[in-house]
Amino acid sequence: MADATPTSQPHFQRALTLFDAIMLVTGSMIGSGIFIVSADIARQVGTAGWLLVVWLITGLITTAGAVSYGELAAMFPKVGGQYVYLREAFGRLVAFLYGWTLFLVIQTGVIAAVAVAFAKFLGVLWPWSSVANVLFTVGPLAISSAQVVAILLIVGITALNAQGVRTGKLIQNVLGSTKLVALALLIVFGVALGLNHAAVQANFHDVWAAARYPAAGGPALPLSAGALVIAIGMAMSGSLFSSDSWNNIGFAGEEIQNPERTLVRSMVIGTGIVTALYILLNIVYLLVLPLAGSPDAATVAGRGIMYAKDDRVATAVAESVLGAPGAYVMAILIMLSTFGANNGIILSGARAYFAMAKDGLFFPGLARLNPAGVPARALWAQCAWASLLCLSGSYGQLLNYVMFAVILFYVVTIVGIFVLRRTRPDAPRPYRAWGYPVVPLIYIVLASTFCIVLLIAPDTAEYSRRGLGLVALGLPVFFLFGRRFGGPAAGA
Repeated sequence: MADATPTSQPHFQRALTLFDAIMLVTGSMIGSGIFIVSADIARQVGTAGWLLVVWLITGLITTAGAVSYGELAAMFPKVGGQYVYLREAFGRLVAFLYGWTLFLVIQTGVIAAVAVAFAKFLGVLWPWSSVANVLFTVGPLAISSAQVVAILLIVGITALNAQGVRTGKLIQNVLGSTKLVALALLIVFGVALGLNHAAVQANFHDVWAAARYPAAGGPALPLSAGALVIAIGMAMSGSLFSSDSWNNIGFAGEEIQNPERTLVRSMVIGTGIVTALYILLNIVYLLVLPLAGSPDAATVAGRGIMYAKDDRVATAVAESVLGAPGAYVMAILIMLSTFGANNGIILSGARAYFAMAKDGLFFPGLARLNPAGVPARALWAQCAWASLLCLSGSYGQLLNYVMFAVILFYVVTIVGIFVLRRTRPDAPRPYRAWGYPVVPLIYIVLASTFCIVLLIAPDTAEYSRRGLGLVALGLPVFFLFGRRFGGPAAGA
C-alpha cells in the first residue's frame, strides 16, 4: 500500500512507538462511560456483588478479545485494521459491511456522543454550553450551544490530526498520561478521604440478592436466575461501551514501529490497564456511596449510586469526598478524558475508510494522503458525518444499538482466526492467539451470548434489531453502488 509508493509521494510514517500505541489504546477506551454507566448497571442488577461481576465479565471479554485479536493484527499490520482482517478471512462483502457500519454509526456515532459529553461537562464550568440553551431552530431541529461546542471540538481535533500523525500522537500522549494519573489519584483519594463505613455496610452485607430497580424509583423487583442472566447482559451494554475502542490501534498498522509486536503488546497492556482501573473505580464508588437510594433525595448519599444526578456517579463521589468543588474537579477530568478519547478515535477511524477506498469499496477520493502523510480527506469526511449526527441529535439513539453491531463484528473477526488457521495454515504468524483455541472460543461464546441477550431482552430487542438492520442496509449499497466507488482495486 502506501509504503510501496515512491519516496517523493506522501506516505505513512512509522512514528508510533509502543508507548504511543498504549496511550492510543487507553486514551480511546476511557471516555465518559466509566463515570456514568455504573448507575444504570446498579439499577439493572441491584447489588454490589453483581455490579462488580458485570465489570469483571466485561474485563474478561475485552482481554480475551485483545489477546486473540492480536494474531490477526500481527499477521496483517496494515492500515485499516479490523476491515483488513475481515477482508482476508471472509472477503470483500463482509469487510465492506463492517466498514459501512463503522462509518455510518460505530465510529462517527461514538465521536458525536463523546463530543456532546465534553460539551455537557464544559457546561459545569461555563453554563452557556448546555443542551437546554437552544440557539436557533432549523425546521424540526433545535440547535443547542452544546451541539455547536461538540462540532467545534470535532472540527478542531480533525484539523490537528490532519497536520500529521506526530501531532495526533503528541496530543494523545499528553492527555492519555494525564488521564491515567488523574484516575489513579481519584482512586487513592477516594479510598483515603471518602471511605464511608455506612455505605460499606449497606453495600456488602448481602451482595448476591439480585434485584432490578425502576429508573424513576420505586420498589425493587427480585430477579430469578434466568432473569439475572438477562439483566447482566443488558447491564453489560454500558460496561462494554465504556471498554470499547481497544481495537482502534490496528487501524494505524502502517504507522507503528515494529507493528508485529507492538500491536499485540499495546492492546493487551492497554486493555489490562483500563480493566484494572475500571474495577478499582467501581470499588471506590461502592466504598464512598451506598448502591441504593432515592431519586428524590436531596443529598448525594441519599440518592446513592443508582440515582446519582444524571447518572453522574463519579461526580457524586467527588462531591462526597471534596464537597461542592468536587463537581468542578470531575468536570475538568471528564473534559480531558473525552477530548483524549475523541482524539484517538478520530485519528484511528479515518485509516479504515482510507483502506476501503484503496480497495475500491468507498469513495476513491478518500484513498489519498496529504503532504503530512495522513488521510486528510477521510478525516474530513468522518468529521462531516459525525457533525451531522451531532446536529441531528440521533447519536444517543444510535448508541443504544451500536453495541450489538460492534460485538457482532468482533465475534466474526475472532472466528476469522479459525478460518485463517484452516485456509492459510502456512502463513507467517508472528504472534499466535494466546490460549488458542480455548481463549478465542471463550470470547466467541460470551460475546455471542451478549448479542443473543440483547436480541431477546424486551428493553433492548428493538435497538438490537435496528443495529442488525443497519448492517444489512449495507448489502444493497455494496451491490448497487460498489462499482461506482471505483470498482475492485488491484491486489484487493
